[in-house]
Parts: sequence; structure tokens; C-alpha cells
Amino acid sequence: MKVNEDTFPDPVPAQDGVEDRRQRKARQTRDALAAAALDLILERGLADVTVGAVADRADVTRRTFSRHFVGKEDAALDFVRGDGGRINALLRARPADEPPLLAYRRAVADWLADRENPASHIRPRMRALLALVDTEPALFAAYERIRVDAQEESIRIIADRLAVDDVRDLRPAVVVDAAAGVLTAALRAWARGIQADHSDADPDADPGERRDAHPGDRPEDHHDPDAVDLAALVEQAYDALMGEAALAASHRTTPVSGK
Repeated sequence: MKVNEDTFPDPVPAQDGVEDRRQRKARQTRDALAAAALDLILERGLADVTVGAVADRADVTRRTFSRHFVGKEDAALDFVRGDGGRINALLRARPADEPPLLAYRRAVADWLADRENPASHIRPRMRALLALVDTEPALFAAYERIRVDAQEESIRIIADRLAVDDVRDLRPAVVVDAAAGVLTAALRAWARGIQADHSDADPDADPGERRDAHPGDRPEDHHDPDAVDLAALVEQAYDALMGEAALAASHRTTPVSGK
């Protein structure tokens, strides 16, 4: 019997469909392992959590765990890797004529304000995990490895924006180390429970118009109500950097000749 070709749409290539399903499955498994590691570490403490326990909680084998992560610390901090990748993607998208330091600052602000793909800090207990990073050497080491990898990519992005060699020209590394250091300082302060100073905000202003507000600042938009304050802390930290840089520039002196 002849089949009417107009009855059926053109078939989707099987290979593409299979690959998409595999990628989704791999991402779901990775996310489940990361969530299991985070939950167990906060429930039991890092020393009392094994890779086997994480795999069991995620309902996978230890072999599957090893395909995704090198250890429990790496799994629990997978959100840091994801956030670093998103900040770098936003940095690439900033206008080419924007000064590098401002571009990084605005990329971070865009990351914190993204409601469609919210930053991981709004997830429950992220604050507790970040606080634990400061007290657990193994977690701190894993955190630093992930952070350095993200910053190396940021340096390459800034070098491309400036059309310079990031090995020979110090500017990309200086910009990234300063800008990322500000973000790290704000995150650590936030993890310790330090809140942003809103004393300079207009109490009668619309919250959406304040400098430290963003579209996700309404408490009902967050899983973690404490996450609201992080964006304000980050902005204040960047203001502090810019203020110190301006102050240092105003006191800069010309080197004295050796004559």
C-alpha cells in the first residue's frame, strides 16, 4: 500500500535525538549526585559522608559517580562550577566598548538578576555550604580549584576583548583577579551572615528603582529569603573597590629620580 507522504512530518535524525536524550540523562544524573552530596554533607558533616553514600542517595553506582566527579567535595560544589560558567557567558555578551572591570561587574549583576536561570545561591542551604567551605580544608581546596578554572576562562575572555596576549599583558589577569576577588569577598561575607548596608537607600523609593534591587528581589521569588541581600553586598563590595582605587590614584606620586 502506498503511504501518503503528506500524512507524516519529515523524521528527525535518530542520532540527534539519541544524543539529546543522553545529554539530558547525564545532566539529570549529575544534578542528582550534586544535590545528594550537598544534602549529606550538611546533614552528617563532611568526614561522615562517603562517595558510596552519595551514590546510594542518588540511586546510582559508584562507577557512575566517578564518571561525573573526582570526589564528594567536587560534587557538592558543582554549583560553583555552573555559576562560573554562566558569569563567563554573560561576560562574553557584554558590549565590546565596555571597560573590562565594568563589564565583569555588570556580568555578575546580570547573573544575580536572572530569574529564568537563577543563580544557585538562592537554593536552600547554599549559605550553609559556603560557610562550611571556610572551615573544611578539603572543601576549600575543591572550591579554589573550581574558582581558579573559572577565572582562567575570564582572563581569556578579557584578553580577547582587549585584543592582547594574556601571557604577556598583565591587564586581563589584574582585572579578573580584582573583580572576581570582590565577588568572593561578598560571597564569604554573605555566608557568614553579614548583611548589606541599606543606610544610603531612599526609604520612600520604589524597591525596584534602588541601586541594589533587581527583578528577583521580592522574597516570594526566592527559595532562600537570605539570598536577596547578596546582590546588594556585591554592589557595595564593588563600590568599595572603586573607591579604594580612586583614592590610591589620587595619592599616586611620580617616582623620584635616582640622580
